[in-house]
Amino acid sequence: MSTPDLNLLVTLNVLLAEGSVARAAQRLRLSPSAMSRALARLRETTGDPLLVRAGRGLVPTPRALELRERVSQLVQDAEAVLRPAEKLNLKQLVRTFTLRTSDGFVENFGPDLIARVGGEAPGVRLHFVQKPNKDSAPLRDGTVDLETGVVGKTTAPEVRAQALFRDRFIGVVRMGHSLSQGEITPVRYAAGRHISVSRRGLDRGPIDIDEALNSVGLEREIVTIVGGFSTALALARASDLIASVPERHTGNLRAGMHSFPLPVSLTTFTVSLLWHPRLDADPAHRWLRGCIRDVCAEQLGNASVSR
Repeated sequence: MSTPDLNLLVTLNVLLAEGSVARAAQRLRLSPSAMSRALARLRETTGDPLLVRAGRGLVPTPRALELRERVSQLVQDAEAVLRPAEKLNLKQLVRTFTLRTSDGFVENFGPDLIARVGGEAPGVRLHFVQKPNKDSAPLRDGTVDLETGVVGKTTAPEVRAQALFRDRFIGVVRMGHSLSQGEITPVRYAAGRHISVSRRGLDRGPIDIDEALNSVGLEREIVTIVGGFSTALALARASDLIASVPERHTGNLRAGMHSFPLPVSLTTFTVSLLWHPRLDADPAHRWLRGCIRDVCAEQLGNASVSR
């Protein structure tokens, strides 16, 4: 079965509205002969005369009367689909966005982001979910609207990414800990009792601290393994354990603790905002991306590290 020419819907809509081939041709900027040919095609397609001669004019058939309202609505709907999106009205926006974030991001940036979103768009709700891996499938299938993290080899090639900030790992201990005073050397750092952070429960996390220490003949003692940075900081706050966490991610979580640069050479990394390209032009999604960028930028200088 051949696919019908949907352009005929526009022609049919105008013909039924005008009831005249000449007026319909003028409205569509066609010649009368071109409109007559279009009417002939419509008759053939629908199997109905649609408009028949009555004196000097044309009158619609029962089939044409039946189609008139339906065709008009179809054309209006099609025009709405093809029309550029209307200007976003944040006060009337009602929507839930799902954000998959790295550990520490919600705790550190969440309060300010929720306050900003609530102030601009009261009907918007943010749903934060944990990020157990870097699989891009949730972005692809639409179960996640936005994600934060480091772009890696497993990130799908079509995923859009925009840098939010640079980050680095630092050491954190409770106030009064022996490492809260004096110069932090590789020997002093390695001699302490450490917390390892690993989402997969491995005895080594995603950073190369141990490799850097091994290169100078040192090894740290891993006392416990936790699944997230906030848990590591909670343990370090209540014990003599040492947590090694991202600086920017944990600025608020480290309040009242002593932070110091790691005494080993480690590369910095970029935390990015990730989304699927199908949401590129969505006005509400664009607005939320801007909110996240602004909130992160406002906090960039707040996670200072003791020197």
